[in-house]
Amino acid sequence: MGKANVWVRDHRAEADGNEPESRNVRAEKVSRASRLDRLIHERIRLGIVSALAVNASLSHNELKQLLKTTDGNLSVHARKLEDAQYIECIKSFDGRLPRTIYRLTPSGRQALENYLDHMEALIRATREP
Repeated sequence: MGKANVWVRDHRAEADGNEPESRNVRAEKVSRASRLDRLIHERIRLGIVSALAVNASLSHNELKQLLKTTDGNLSVHARKLEDAQYIECIKSFDGRLPRTIYRLTPSGRQALENYLDHMEALIRATREP
């Protein structure tokens, strides 16, 4: 299906009188989207990583309120980020109450920077004539 879409775009570009070189450049720009970090690209996970990038740490409840999600949904997404070593999860007890704190790891910060650079490049490429 992806190739068919590129062909349609190429065909339309040709109908508009654009040079073959510009069609190849456009196809390259379109293919960049497929290289997105899918782990971060999902809305809740992007929210977790972004929130932790601007806070030293956040509790489970703080993230849950900030992202307007459920305990279970947050836990599943946080576990995927933890498995990728993008965040660390510190579990403790405050008296008898469990307390979970999340922090962004250096590799998670780098992954977010790479993701943001990629998105900025896609935006620039899309706005170019």
